[in-house]
Amino acid sequence: MKNILVTGGAGFIGSNYINYILNKRDDIFIVNLDKLTYAGNLENLKSIENNRNYTFVKGDIVNGELVDYLFRKYNIEYVVNFAAESHVDRSILGSEVFYQSNVIGTNVLLEAGKRFGVKKFLQVSTDEVYGSLGPEGLFTEENQIVPNSPYSSSKAAADLMALSFYHTHGMPVVITRCSNNYGPYQFPEKLIPLMIINILNDKKLPVYGDGLNVRDWIYVLDHNKAVDLVLENGKIGNVYNIGASQEMKNIEIVKLILNMLGKDESLIEYVKDRPGHDRRYAIDSFKIQNELGWTPDYKFEQAIQDTVKWYVENKNWWVRIISGDYQKYYANLYGNK
Repeated sequence: MKNILVTGGAGFIGSNYINYILNKRDDIFIVNLDKLTYAGNLENLKSIENNRNYTFVKGDIVNGELVDYLFRKYNIEYVVNFAAESHVDRSILGSEVFYQSNVIGTNVLLEAGKRFGVKKFLQVSTDEVYGSLGPEGLFTEENQIVPNSPYSSSKAAADLMALSFYHTHGMPVVITRCSNNYGPYQFPEKLIPLMIINILNDKKLPVYGDGLNVRDWIYVLDHNKAVDLVLENGKIGNVYNIGASQEMKNIEIVKLILNMLGKDESLIEYVKDRPGHDRRYAIDSFKIQNELGWTPDYKFEQAIQDTVKWYVENKNWWVRIISGDYQKYYANLYGNK
């Protein structure tokens, strides 16, 4: 039995990862440590909450005493660190929490991992640490790190810290840097669920700038499979890019979802571009494909249909989410533009 500490496991990608692992393997025990911020939702994990190979602990990764307690109590051998404040817009509105969670929190986990001799520490990062691409080319693992937002700079700092523990202490660290995820359980501040839910509610669709910013999209289950492979077989001290080579302009995504839901493009509302908005991301996944045999299973055309269908059929899940504090945040971000 492998004992894994999964941090941020009630969030979008983390909860999909836990569901994926526990539905296909019975030789892994997962401790899910999650602070349950606005983006954490235990409803995402209903199908496995009574699984004997799973336990949930509410807590913050910056709490060193709690982290040490969990390492001792559950004999933690592996760490998969999904825990992060992850939305660029929120980091522009206020960056301190991003450095607390993404930098200090990662440091606490690394120090604990070093003390307790973990067998592998997987730091889940983002392609945003590379900055912005021109109209051509792809991000490789050799690209210079040039983060352009408070969010991406906090993730870059965490990556560098993790690698420093490998180089200084010989700690078995690996890093994954993934492109934009989509799929079920994604909090509706991100582009795809935001647009789906606004369309279903006949609300305006706020599109930054000219809408021509390009992102490389990957279905969350393909990301989960890649993380699993890197945890099992990734070479320590290495970085692995994860992307599905599905580049789309933001406005193309919006129009596609409108068409799928039979709504008119008059709902689109162009708003003032956000500061420092990276123009294009695109991932070269040759390394993980060549070394670990990973390939994406899901084509965008089908997976986006599955995603839209999930939000249509799970209205109760997102109706609860878009009330209260989320509405205040939404008004603050888009209300005066």
